[in-house]
Amino acid sequence: MMESNRIPNDKKVAFIFPGQGSQSIGMGKDFFENSDIAKEMISKASERLNINFEKLLFEENDDLGKTEFTQPAILLVSSIANAIFKQKCNIKPEFVLGHSLGEFSALVAAGALDYLDAIELVHRRGLFMNEACVGGGAGMMALVGMSDFTVETICSEQRALGKQIWPANYNMDGQLVLAGIKADLESLVDTFKEAGAKRAIVLDMSVASHCELLTSAVENLKPYLEEYLKDEFSPVISNFSTEPYTIKDDAIELLSSQLTSPVKYKQSISENAKKVDMFIEFGNGIVLKGLNRKICKEIPTVNVSDLASLEKVLEEIKA
Repeated sequence: MMESNRIPNDKKVAFIFPGQGSQSIGMGKDFFENSDIAKEMISKASERLNINFEKLLFEENDDLGKTEFTQPAILLVSSIANAIFKQKCNIKPEFVLGHSLGEFSALVAAGALDYLDAIELVHRRGLFMNEACVGGGAGMMALVGMSDFTVETICSEQRALGKQIWPANYNMDGQLVLAGIKADLESLVDTFKEAGAKRAIVLDMSVASHCELLTSAVENLKPYLEEYLKDEFSPVISNFSTEPYTIKDDAIELLSSQLTSPVKYKQSISENAKKVDMFIEFGNGIVLKGLNRKICKEIPTVNVSDLASLEKVLEEIKA
């Protein structure tokens, strides 16, 4: 077990957490092999969901790409990274935020959810998202090189013509993900390219996140939000509003809206960046670190994805 070496300092930081797309086989293994905290959290998560998270995370399998498994796996690894960091450093964030699913990891860090409740919650969230989209031909598309206004205009015009297509993720300037009916997205690849897209790629997905196709998932999810969320917690930035919230009633409405509305990640970062000196990303990879470099170059982003990166972050905080 790692020894505690808690570090006081006066830096202002924000904790950030990645969403789907950040997963990979082997994520969290360094933590698991070297930290009793990680071993305990993985064991308890396996017991809670009756899912063997050691196999899911560390052995080749097809389940890690399925949203009902992807979501709890990513949240678990992010929560482990954050828990080990907190053991080593007592710095409190000015706020926390996550990208899509990552907002639930942020809620764990903020004290709004117990991590085991959150793992069950996002597992069910994945199942409800699948149920809402099953048989409907749902899909998503990545666009590169277009302005938000142009994309929004085309989507609006196409919906008026009967197409089902919506902006889903505002990742950074010139990078936007759409959601809707896959056939409709496929039919508009040339339209987006003619309008200036450098790339218009229909993704290999059967779920359409953050759009009106998930309306049925909202009512299914709400009872679990009611059951598991704490009444008050530290500030969390909403993907839906880009503003902080700290109470259960607001969380229920904002997390419900998040399912059917676009993730405003770049807006959340740019509108809150001046409150902090540093962003710390917790979880597998450096997806958000890469986005943040394009959104707000003046505020550094560091990441905690294994023990080596943890030590680097602790040194950065001391500096």
